[in-house]
Amino acid sequence: MSDRISHSGIIERIEGDTVCVRIVQTAACAACKVAGQCHASEAKEKLVDVYHVDTRALAVGDRVTVAASSQVARQALLLGFGIPFLILVGFLIAVLRATGNEAIAALSGLAALVPYYFVLYLLRDRLRSRLSFFLE
Repeated sequence: MSDRISHSGIIERIEGDTVCVRIVQTAACAACKVAGQCHASEAKEKLVDVYHVDTRALAVGDRVTVAASSQVARQALLLGFGIPFLILVGFLIAVLRATGNEAIAALSGLAALVPYYFVLYLLRDRLRSRLSFFLE
């Protein structure tokens, strides 16, 4: 198993030392020969910013490969889905046991996510440097 997750893409724009790359994220069946017949294929275009790049040899329209280590992917999944899930479920169970009211428990669980995402917002620059893509 590879230690990198990579996607090929095309450079959309270059601003200073930041490169914006358009990648096409496809489902596993999108590359299938009969995907057009079964209508199960799915492809989405995404824009990915790559920071701290030497842009002298790059131009808009160039084909590049954007990559990230699998450790970066795991950290991003943990911060984006794992920790919020634990906060939500933890508050839901605690408030449900304390009050017995499901509506209050559900709203409390959702409200508990607000400070978490606010802290992530405040730490966005630090997280951007730790959880970033690079060009291969």
